[in-house]
Amino acid sequence: MEKEEAHFQEIIEREKGLQRGLSTRQLSMIAIGGAIGTGLFLGSGMAIGLAGPSVILSYGIGAIIAFLLMGCLAEMTVAHPTSGSFGAYAEHYIGPWAGFTVRYAYWASIVVAVGTEVTAVSVYMKYWFPTAPGWMWVILFSALLIFVNATSVSLFGTIEYWFSMIKIVAIVGFILLSAYVVFGTNTNPEIGIQNYTNAGGFLPNGWWGMWVAVCVALFSYLSIEMIAVTAGEAKNPEKAVPKALRSTIYRLIIFYILTLAFMLMIVPWKAAGVDKSPFVKVMELLNIPGASGIMNFVVLIAALSSMNSQLYITTRMMFSLSRAGYAPARFGQLSKRGVPVSALFFSTIGIALATILTIVSPNQAFMLMMGISMFGAMFTWMMIFIIHLYFRKKWVASGGRDLPVRMWGYPYLTTLGAVLMFAILITTWFTDMFKSTLTTGIPFLLVVTIGYFVWKKANERKVLVKKDGVSDHVK
Repeated sequence: MEKEEAHFQEIIEREKGLQRGLSTRQLSMIAIGGAIGTGLFLGSGMAIGLAGPSVILSYGIGAIIAFLLMGCLAEMTVAHPTSGSFGAYAEHYIGPWAGFTVRYAYWASIVVAVGTEVTAVSVYMKYWFPTAPGWMWVILFSALLIFVNATSVSLFGTIEYWFSMIKIVAIVGFILLSAYVVFGTNTNPEIGIQNYTNAGGFLPNGWWGMWVAVCVALFSYLSIEMIAVTAGEAKNPEKAVPKALRSTIYRLIIFYILTLAFMLMIVPWKAAGVDKSPFVKVMELLNIPGASGIMNFVVLIAALSSMNSQLYITTRMMFSLSRAGYAPARFGQLSKRGVPVSALFFSTIGIALATILTIVSPNQAFMLMMGISMFGAMFTWMMIFIIHLYFRKKWVASGGRDLPVRMWGYPYLTTLGAVLMFAILITTWFTDMFKSTLTTGIPFLLVVTIGYFVWKKANERKVLVKKDGVSDHVK
């Protein structure tokens, strides 16, 4: 066990330098900030269109997978709190290829997800400024959040805390208002539980439609894993991270299921779409003065919050790649405030992609960005389950210490999580909406694998050059 600990300690040492300035409450809010965003406020309309009222089951299945993932991550993070997180775990417990591939797949996914969020921002701003070009909002809000992330982790944590607080207050308010409308003053025959069976029944598109909507549901839950990445900048991570993971997943399940349940009672499922948030449609249908504008402001904050969290997380993953020697050394350098600024600026390429797509194809930009982003995120989730299988086996075999947090039902539930993720990835191939997930993802994975072997060969050559006592600059 001492050898295993010593090897991972080397990984922790090389990723040192980041400031531990995030509290438990900030960690929880960061995770909620990442997970409650476009996936719920805008993507839920897409999921409802696919599954109808059975979308509640779709989000329930997504919640089960997220819950299993939380258990695996909590155990591994308590054992090894570091910013490299599951990328570092893959490197240590499976091998260098796994560490390289998982980090780059996740980094690319979140980079594109940043573009997805900022694309949604341009959609929301049309509510107030219908004639203004979308790219203008992309550039304006991107510049603001890049500044926040470049300043300090404390400023980032504070901004994200209040962004997420606005979302939580709004969602709780939405649930209470919806409950009052449905059960308290409802005299409208078009509002009520009967909407679950109207217009085709509870499963209007069959079990297949419900299952396909799980893809969107997972997209909504994605980013809860970012708590594990914040471990490198958390105060007392062994206690803070597991606590934040548990509280986050419970809140997410309640928020997602309740909001969708009430939404479907108020708005007929066929009225859902991605032209505007279903939340805004609910407010418009209820004819509450100014409410739709307030809700549009909330979903705007939600997208900015998710984007803020994702900029943070993709920056730390590139920082980890650099410190591992998998990316240029400049991305591992820190500013005086302990921020990897070069990694941050490089990770904004998703914003540039979003800007281009918003100009070239403003009506289809969100769907395209979502499809591209989904592969890396789903692949990473699947790999986290696989990593945990390796982790627990080696941890026990090497006589590791008893951990205060352990994944229950190992290895069966860990395996179930991996199988479900694999099944969902395969499902995307048989849908028109998400086919780009595999058509772009598999070639990307091949390119990353080729990149790994090129890096490995170049790295081995450097080692040989150093052993021979020759300058590294020798050709």
